[in-house]
Amino acid sequence: MSKLPEEFADLERFSDWCLPTEEERYQKRLSSTMAEMQELYDAGMERLEDIMVYVDARFPLKGMPEDAKALVHLGQSIVQVSFPIEVWKQPRVLDSGAAYIQLIKEPVV
Repeated sequence: MSKLPEEFADLERFSDWCLPTEEERYQKRLSSTMAEMQELYDAGMERLEDIMVYVDARFPLKGMPEDAKALVHLGQSIVQVSFPIEVWKQPRVLDSGAAYIQLIKEPVV
C-alpha cells in the first residue's frame, strides 16, 4: 500500500522518510549515508515545489488526508537533508560535537 498520493508515485521509494516529527527526521538524517541523502535530495528537490503546490491548493492543515500528510513530511525531510548535501558534506552540523537543539513545539500538520 502506498503512503503518498498517486501523483507522487515516483517518490514512494523514499516513504521511509515520511516522518511526522523533527526529532525522527533528524535521527534519520544522522543514521543515513551521504549517498542515501543525496538520492533523496536529487529526486526530492525536483519535486519540492510540486509538493507545496499540491498540498496548498487542495487541503487545509486540519483535516488533511494521511497521504497528503505523508507528502508534507517527506517534503520536510527533503529540506532536512539540504544543508548536509549542499553545505556540510556530512550528516551532522560541522564542528557541533555533541551539541543538540531540542525542538519544543512541532509545526502543525
